[in-house]
Amino acid sequence: MKQKKNTKQNLLLLGRFLKGSRLLFAAAILSAVVSALADMINPQIIRMTIDNVLGGAEPALPQFILDLVEKAGGFAYLAKHLWIMALAIVIVAVIKAVSQYLFRVMNTKAAETLVKTMRDSIFTHIERLPYAWHGKNRTGDIIQRCTSDMDTLKNFVSEQLTQVFRIVILLILSLVFMLRMDWHLTLIALSLMPVILIYSFLFSRRIEKGFEEADAAEGVLSAMVQENLTGVRVVRAFGRERREMDRFTAQNESYTNLWIRLARVMARYWASADILGSLQVMMVVIFGAVRCINGQLLAGEYIAFISYNSMLIWPIRMLGRMIAEMSKAGVSLDRIAYIMSAEEEKPSEKGLTPPLNKTIEFDHVSFAYEDSPEMLHDISFRLPAGKTLGILGGTGSGKSTLMALLCKLYPLPEAGGTITVGDVDIQDIDTDYLRKNIGMVLQEPFLFSRSLRDNIAITRPEMSLEEIREVAKAACLDDTVMDFSKGYDTFVGERGVTLSGGQKQRAAIARTLAQRTPIMVFDDSLSAVDTETDAKIRAALKSHFAGSSVILISHRITTLAQADTVMVLDKGRIAEMGTPEELAHAGGIYQQIYEIQTGLADPQEGGPHAG
Repeated sequence: MKQKKNTKQNLLLLGRFLKGSRLLFAAAILSAVVSALADMINPQIIRMTIDNVLGGAEPALPQFILDLVEKAGGFAYLAKHLWIMALAIVIVAVIKAVSQYLFRVMNTKAAETLVKTMRDSIFTHIERLPYAWHGKNRTGDIIQRCTSDMDTLKNFVSEQLTQVFRIVILLILSLVFMLRMDWHLTLIALSLMPVILIYSFLFSRRIEKGFEEADAAEGVLSAMVQENLTGVRVVRAFGRERREMDRFTAQNESYTNLWIRLARVMARYWASADILGSLQVMMVVIFGAVRCINGQLLAGEYIAFISYNSMLIWPIRMLGRMIAEMSKAGVSLDRIAYIMSAEEEKPSEKGLTPPLNKTIEFDHVSFAYEDSPEMLHDISFRLPAGKTLGILGGTGSGKSTLMALLCKLYPLPEAGGTITVGDVDIQDIDTDYLRKNIGMVLQEPFLFSRSLRDNIAITRPEMSLEEIREVAKAACLDDTVMDFSKGYDTFVGERGVTLSGGQKQRAAIARTLAQRTPIMVFDDSLSAVDTETDAKIRAALKSHFAGSSVILISHRITTLAQADTVMVLDKGRIAEMGTPEELAHAGGIYQQIYEIQTGLADPQEGGPHAG
């Protein structure tokens, strides 16, 4: 899950995320600027009080300040009423406090708005990505990108980026005031700045790669946790707890070591920056005191200069933290951009919505997964409307792939044949419309962490309890559910973990029957139910949903016995096709499996297709 970094595209993506929070961030930045200006004013009030009001020195102040002093009664009057100067300091402090409060409120609201926009955009985009993309990317890593990386980006924008303007104001105005008071001392204050800046730049280059490695390791760790939580039954059933704990411990240790190495690098930077910063402050204090004793600097100017120097050195010392956070944010933005730059599933250009209760035809269909040998070879067959097609084949013969192609979960390659429904190429049919009209029960049914009622009615939320029970009866699930203390309000654990395999399959079948689609696909979805239940479900399908075209994929001969036609796949090719009665005596793969499953032959003589 790695792609070449594209800074321009990443910045455009960030701008897109900021669309709904720009004004809020602008208000926060304005408040930060006001707070910075308030910081600039107080040292000048203290300087004027010490040098001009109390010291009687000739004022070297801007004309508008002198005009204000004259209106207040002059320096002599202020010397007798020092409370005025104290009040001025309090007023400036109140302005700063109010601006800081507004900054926090606006910044927090803007940050949460940014996160909401990112969540909505990323989730919506992921929902529209091709099925093949999800197969190539680990769920845990995707979750990590949508949580941890998103928080990192939010924290940088809200805590660092919004402070840039405040820092710029502090730097510029501090330098201006310092130069106006004593340019010699200002040069001394700036003497170590180039060293700090160069060191900060080299530091940022070094840690960026470290953050990228740590983020990738966290994604692996998240994927491992997600897999173990969803597969807890398998872990317990095979006694793999110790093995999984060892794997997790090893990965967690590797992840921890990456952050420890990063912490060492950052600790060296902080220590070095602190030393350089303290050295700079010491130089300003010593040389400033000398110039003050020699009469080259007034006492109030000296105090104000030290205040401005603190405001100057603080942003410089914070530069390392900003660079570190910028590096982390850059890595996180790049990882989020990987998801957002993935091409969404293309809609059908024609977007046709023809009736789908028509003949399904595969015409010379061939298909291969990416970077894999061909899975299907020249498949051709017809399924008339309202008929049942059974598909039999060994593992890896391409049965499920056929159904994935029918639903357009994978695009057919050029020269890969055609699939039509009622003589209309499915590539020309609107994708959402096609999938809504194909009810599919997967080989591994997935149930959401909701009630049974919600799971069955997921495609038709308006269904009444009577309608839900009707489809549940057809799936031979109703009697089982009614034995539960909460009935259809029974909560189903993640991926249906609280239900047995057969119960999950029957719930998934009921969910599909609730769609009442013209095409129904059962991908080995009766394997976990007993033969008697299997027969009941097939009988219900035949009586209640006779108008639908049904595709039954199964390894069980009894499941396929009532199909109108059975197609046998072998290594991606059609090995046999005919009615169950014909194939049972054709001397091929179907007959071998038929005889083994009915006890007419020795299983060890059944060949490789017996399973």
